[in-house]
Amino acid sequence: MFVSLVLLWFCVFFVILQLWPKRPKNFPPGPPALPILGNILHLRIQNPLEDLERLRKSYGNVYSLFIGPNLAVVINGVKAMKEAIVTKATDFAGRPQDLFINDVTHRKGVILVDYGTSWREHRRFALMTFRNFGLGKKSMEERIHDEIQYIIKTLDKNIGKALSPQVMFHNAASNIICQVLFGTRFEYDDDFIRVTVRCFTEISKITNGPWAMLYDTFPFIRKLPLPFRKGFENVETLRFLLLGLLNEHKKTRVPGEPQDLVECYLDEMDKRPDDPLFSDEQLNRFAADLHFAGTDTTSNTLLTGFLYLMNYPHIQERCQQEIDKVLEGKDRACFDDRHNMPYMQAVIHEVQRVSNTVPLSVFHCTTKDTQLAGYSIPKGTTIIQNLTSVHNEEGQWKYPHEFNPENFLNDQGEFVKPDAFMPFSAGPRMCLGEGLARMELFLIMVTLLRKFNFIWPDDAGKPDFTPVYGVTLSPRPYRMKVQLRSSA
Repeated sequence: MFVSLVLLWFCVFFVILQLWPKRPKNFPPGPPALPILGNILHLRIQNPLEDLERLRKSYGNVYSLFIGPNLAVVINGVKAMKEAIVTKATDFAGRPQDLFINDVTHRKGVILVDYGTSWREHRRFALMTFRNFGLGKKSMEERIHDEIQYIIKTLDKNIGKALSPQVMFHNAASNIICQVLFGTRFEYDDDFIRVTVRCFTEISKITNGPWAMLYDTFPFIRKLPLPFRKGFENVETLRFLLLGLLNEHKKTRVPGEPQDLVECYLDEMDKRPDDPLFSDEQLNRFAADLHFAGTDTTSNTLLTGFLYLMNYPHIQERCQQEIDKVLEGKDRACFDDRHNMPYMQAVIHEVQRVSNTVPLSVFHCTTKDTQLAGYSIPKGTTIIQNLTSVHNEEGQWKYPHEFNPENFLNDQGEFVKPDAFMPFSAGPRMCLGEGLARMELFLIMVTLLRKFNFIWPDDAGKPDFTPVYGVTLSPRPYRMKVQLRSSA
């Protein structure tokens, strides 16, 4: 009996030893991990950003974590970030393909597709089409200004009152990208815009929330009816809504005379009748990717911007003084006016820095065995870019831990952009919509600040600048009081 017990304990010990997570030779260091669980207990799954910073202080700018049984490398700080995603860009340009978000999107589209032919073809197509439909040109400015008029109409109805701006900014950002994708805009109470914005918001919260992390960590729970199923339901809702729009385009389009990105894609499909890379299903997912990317990030940045401007009224006033001076005698702002507005530029960039809208970027994956900061990183390793560490890095910013436009101004008051500013990431996976987002933020903020004063309501209490965590960080819901400026 004694011998049997000893053998049993020996077998148990041997099995545990085999299951105990081990890091490869010369792999980045990290905290000890448990079998099956990995390092999940080291992270608060509701919001792990502070935990990642704490681990950085213990293990350095390049360290590793076990996400369940799988290893991931967390990159922090400007130096390591640039080595990975700029200097060795193609080595780190992949996407992990066994996560909740991949299963939700069926591994189609462009943002989450792995590095390869499909991704290259769709990224090239998207950039070319954006240019053809006016990105960086007056025609895109016209689209943005048209949508701004609907924002102004909403604000005019609420002069002297306090309103919640969340839906207004989400709808506006969604409509601007909809004009590029579908050649149309939607009223703010339209079912399409209302449902898509709701789905985007819910998917964002689920994807970087606790249930998605459990889904990624424990594959055996993936078929269970747990709350992460809501993400699949939302994606199916979006797919069905988009299917109606795409079918309508097929009926009304004139081949060879595209009016929007969808019709450009249908023309491309006509040119490639036997190419599986371009298909109806791929178009549906591709359009959803671009719609999501063009809605959530811009709207949350605007929400963050006006939250800070209301609570830093001296900064709001200085912006307005510069806007009045530069735009004197002009009907409206144009994107080129930014070159004469260094302070406004600094404020917008500081808003992007503190909003840190996509704090962990989109997870990358190594495409081959490579090196980073002297460590060996095998092919297929998940890479987590901690952009929070870059945007708050000591030595990179004059005021890394406070909202201060001086972070983007030199001693002469000229606008400067430090290397540590990368809200759109960098390298080949850099955000497709950077140009559109920059134009939207400038034209919307300048136009609204020229016409209105934004005031923190007296009964709103102390502002809470702590964001809600998700794929994108969003400010907690708040109300803003709106007044017409005397010069408007």
